[in-house]
Amino acid sequence: MNMIPFDEEKEKKEIVNRYRALLRFTEGKADNSDKKMIRTAFNLALDAHAGVRRKSGEPYILHPIEVAIIVAKEIGLGATSIAAALIHDVVEDSDYTLEDIDRLFGEKVAKIIDGLTKISGVFDQNVSAQAENFRKMLLTISDDIRVILIKLADRLHNMRTMDDMPSHKQLKIASETLYLYAPLAHRLGLYNIKTELEDLSLKYTEPEVYRDIILKLKESKADEMKYLKRFSQKIRDDLNREGFDFLIKERTKSVYSIRKKMVNQGISFDEVYDKFAIRIIINTPPEREKSDCWKVYSIVTDSYRPSPDRLRDWVSAPKSNGYESLHTTVMGPEGHWVEVQIRTQRMDDKAERGYAAHWKYKEDSSSDEKLERWIERIRELLESPEQSAVDFVDNFKLDLFSDEIFVFTPKGDMKILPKGATPLDFSFEIHTEVGLKTLGTKVNGKLVSLNYKLKSGDQVEIITSNKYKPKEEWLNYVVSARAKSKIKSALREEKKVVADQGRATLERKMNFIKVRLTDSLVQKMLNHFNIKTPQELYYKVGNGVIDNRHLREFTKSDNRGIYSYIKSKFKRSAKQDVIEAKKEKTTATKLVFGTKEDELAYSLAKCCNPIPGDSVFGFITSTEGLKVHRNNCPNAVSLQSRYAARTIKAKWVQADRDKFVAEIVIKGIDTVGLVNKVTQILSNNLNVNIRGINITADEGLFEGIITMEIEDKLHLDKVIENLGKVEGIESISREYKKI
Repeated sequence: MNMIPFDEEKEKKEIVNRYRALLRFTEGKADNSDKKMIRTAFNLALDAHAGVRRKSGEPYILHPIEVAIIVAKEIGLGATSIAAALIHDVVEDSDYTLEDIDRLFGEKVAKIIDGLTKISGVFDQNVSAQAENFRKMLLTISDDIRVILIKLADRLHNMRTMDDMPSHKQLKIASETLYLYAPLAHRLGLYNIKTELEDLSLKYTEPEVYRDIILKLKESKADEMKYLKRFSQKIRDDLNREGFDFLIKERTKSVYSIRKKMVNQGISFDEVYDKFAIRIIINTPPEREKSDCWKVYSIVTDSYRPSPDRLRDWVSAPKSNGYESLHTTVMGPEGHWVEVQIRTQRMDDKAERGYAAHWKYKEDSSSDEKLERWIERIRELLESPEQSAVDFVDNFKLDLFSDEIFVFTPKGDMKILPKGATPLDFSFEIHTEVGLKTLGTKVNGKLVSLNYKLKSGDQVEIITSNKYKPKEEWLNYVVSARAKSKIKSALREEKKVVADQGRATLERKMNFIKVRLTDSLVQKMLNHFNIKTPQELYYKVGNGVIDNRHLREFTKSDNRGIYSYIKSKFKRSAKQDVIEAKKEKTTATKLVFGTKEDELAYSLAKCCNPIPGDSVFGFITSTEGLKVHRNNCPNAVSLQSRYAARTIKAKWVQADRDKFVAEIVIKGIDTVGLVNKVTQILSNNLNVNIRGINITADEGLFEGIITMEIEDKLHLDKVIENLGKVEGIESISREYKKI
């Protein structure tokens, strides 16, 4: 293979030219000591990267220079960041150490380089390792956000220069960029960088789609730009007449945003109606910013009709990433919709440079409350040690990608939440303890469900109770990373409590059959149930996943058990016919117990009136012998959890038909002749003997209890099915009584 010779003189000239370009972007922002630091950093980078080339063949030193230019020009950072950008790869790629950096540039630059070095391999390993490294990267935000800003500049330059890489690497880097770096740039308010990262990512992830959109944009751009010039001329004339100092930019929608709209709305390129837009930037004093933006809006909408549902006011309520602007879409000549953005010069700087632009307008950059609040949120997420790294990244991404809504407390304080947020998200935004104790919520004075979708402008009141605890389903009700993280943490704590209760329950059950819960017995249980840890075993016992049936199977296989005790104590004799006196009996009906289906003396619990066909279990009472309950009896959970060792498997065996008493509750809308229809169906059609019927009506609604004799559950199901067809009956349920 022939090597292409390098023109060293030409390369040296290029390096010097790029370095001079960098210095031009520092003019007015760097004093002599700053310039000396930048020069020292440049010389150090030259030495560290001497003879090293990129995949494209160009000298490696051009990469840190270009990253430094992005840092200076596009993000607007100062000399410390520029110097750090120039030497960001030095410690990793050469013999220079952090101690050398500290000695030459001081502690600040050394800390930034340390942060950049730690996160240099964020995406070079498997998924969970990537996630863990990303977590480390965000840890650096707590120390100095400039680490992330320089990292974004580094990623942007890499994306701009990927053409010489193998396609599989292009796809990998582009996918990672779309996954985290673009939304991170968006969250930090770096709109231009976010847009370019998205467009460049699409270039490599969907090259054909990218080329197609670029081609179509070029074809239509000339005509569209002529149209926009005509469209904006009227606005220019009106703004000049009103004495505004302004600039109007005609702009094209980004390739990625056009593609996103095509996919989301299922439309073609030609059907994307707002591919082109204008931005009006006004120079106005800080105290008049808001009023002047609305004056410009009024001027625009005097000439062109606005779409009422396309107004976005981020001037009165800026986005959480600091973005401020007034957006509207208006109908221009010839029936074309045009998006109009209205903002001040300060707002435009901030939209393009994000929080870095804040430092131009504020003496103390740390006073930016929204950025501090967001960083504090990251710290909170990072402080959850139990959370897996992959879960962390997923939760973090929720906040990165979210659009926002603005809602209010009862006192009128505004809270910013992700789009799609619920009152439960709001409660965790107020305070973790408020979220964990949420019992109910009111939105605009009305009670709503916890998964109600909030809208901008809603006023939310949280009703709390000290007795209330988070539930697993809450994770389906929230969208914010904060709420998800806090709920998961609380559930983990609750799981520990359940596991402790489960251990106590298991010990009690074993004591009941005179067996000690030793480590060797626990190990046997782990093997039997195929469970890895004792904690998981106790948790499954505590929440009922491992119930009496499972434990009986285990104890039987282990030559121990309570079944023999139950069988001997309640073995049915010829004289024990307690149950028969409760029935109007014609022939015997069998209810059998345990795995061997023995007949034992029993009586039916009055709280749930079990009938043949119901799923049932036996419970050994202290005074009344063996009682039979339905599995869905309201007392079942209490009995099976508190007295699990005294329960026994039971089931009905097919036999001749007996009559059993059942009660049903019917509810619905009161209609003429309802009672007649019900009694006709029961007596004439289904041959049911009605023992009692009691129906009351109030304000057009009725509720009734019907007591009747039926043969078994199949018979009762048929009764319920036929009654369900009666007009006006909305619900039918079995009657229960609490003991």
